[in-house]
Amino acid sequence: MRQDKSYRAPLSARARFFFALAVLTLLAEPAAAHHVMGGRMPATFGEGFLSGLGHPILGLDHLAAIVAVGCIAASQRRGAMLVIGFVMAMMAGTAVHVGEATIPASEILVALSVIVLGIVMLLRSLSSAMALALFALAGFFHGYALGESIAGAEPTPLYAYLAGLAIIQSGIALAAMTAGRRSAARPAFEPARLRLIGAGIVGIGLAVLAQQIVPGA
Repeated sequence: MRQDKSYRAPLSARARFFFALAVLTLLAEPAAAHHVMGGRMPATFGEGFLSGLGHPILGLDHLAAIVAVGCIAASQRRGAMLVIGFVMAMMAGTAVHVGEATIPASEILVALSVIVLGIVMLLRSLSSAMALALFALAGFFHGYALGESIAGAEPTPLYAYLAGLAIIQSGIALAAMTAGRRSAARPAFEPARLRLIGAGIVGIGLAVLAQQIVPGA
């Protein structure tokens, strides 16, 4: 009996945490673009770096996608390489935006990518090739959206911003991947936990999609 209680306690704590995260996210306004500098263009290396570090965290849709990428990568043999592929695609998307290319309905695509990532977590079945393709598309769309706050900046803050983006997203995704692999040691609890997180991520994507489709929703 004691052994069962020792396993139920951590699951319950994690379940409450992720449920609270999902609820708070759905109650919050999922903005399309979040700015660490309060909307002001970063002008120095430090401002660019801090903006790159903070931007994906302030945008819960971006944070949800990063966590989902890490959780999905946990089930893949070359998970770390898939995470790197996501980050590289994100950098490419940011570069495209900075280069003044236009992708119609990019924020809707971002929301849809979050929903798909969450659904994949619920299904828990994806080949490495499909994971790479999904990560590449999701990373590109998220990178394009994240490029909004730095487009038109001088080279120094721009490069610092890109460095910050790469560091924070790699760190969060790899941490989520590591946590997912460690939880595999408790297979009795892993499915329920992943479904809970996946459902929360789908909810975040739906909330963001509603904001884009129905202004003021």
